[in-house]
Amino acid sequence: MTIHHLDCATMCPVGGRLLLGSGGPLVGRLSAHCLLVEAADALILVDTGFGTGDVADPRRLGRPFLRTVRPRLEPAATALRRVRALGHDPRDVRHIVLTHLDPDHVGGIGDFPHARVHVLADELRAAEALSTRGERDRYRPVQWAHGPRWAEHRPDAATESWYGFRAIPILPREAPDLLLVPLPGHSRGHCGVAVREADRWLLHCGDAYFSRTDVDPASPRRPPALTAFQRMMAFDNGARLHNRERLRELRRTHHDDVRLICAHDPADLDPHPAPRP
Repeated sequence: MTIHHLDCATMCPVGGRLLLGSGGPLVGRLSAHCLLVEAADALILVDTGFGTGDVADPRRLGRPFLRTVRPRLEPAATALRRVRALGHDPRDVRHIVLTHLDPDHVGGIGDFPHARVHVLADELRAAEALSTRGERDRYRPVQWAHGPRWAEHRPDAATESWYGFRAIPILPREAPDLLLVPLPGHSRGHCGVAVREADRWLLHCGDAYFSRTDVDPASPRRPPALTAFQRMMAFDNGARLHNRERLRELRRTHHDDVRLICAHDPADLDPHPAPRP
């Protein structure tokens, strides 16, 4: 499978590189790292960033989100435009795989209404029930008001062992080397997505961590603002920390076999220039 790395949003919270690890001296920079996977018979998106509906009406994202994250909402950065810039017809995106349903990951699903949208069942139930204050604040149901073709995957179906993690084959016939890897903590049903590259695996860790320094055993310092933000946003901070340490150990012991990326560290995207719209 061919994998394209897409930056489907830029967010500019106040804090600068000293607090956030990237950006300018006063204003930070966070990415929305998505993947476009070319399988044999279909295109598959992993996360979608913000969509054209969010660009047209930023109020969909909610005032607290806009004020805190300060997204740069640009039509050219949407997954829809990125897919077209690569020369593909958006109708060929038959599957979307989501790490979770936060607004900067799920906003673009409405631009691909024909696609099957794969998500852990725990995450979809949480986004529909909105049973806690934190979940009422984090999810924006308007982003899926069009009625997506959900494909729910249950964590107890994770029967495969993948480098010590449980894993769920998403499309065993079309894309056997595409797996959901449950990593709860940041949200109730958060997961990673593993994709087989030519010579090793790529694990998109979503928001299981926010900076490469979180999983680099040699890193001397983690950005303090991101560390505090991750703790504040976590549905279960103990589970988040547990899975972060498991990912650190995976990187330490299998660095040659598995490459880790997260959604919001621009350094993961720097080697992959965005296609021109």
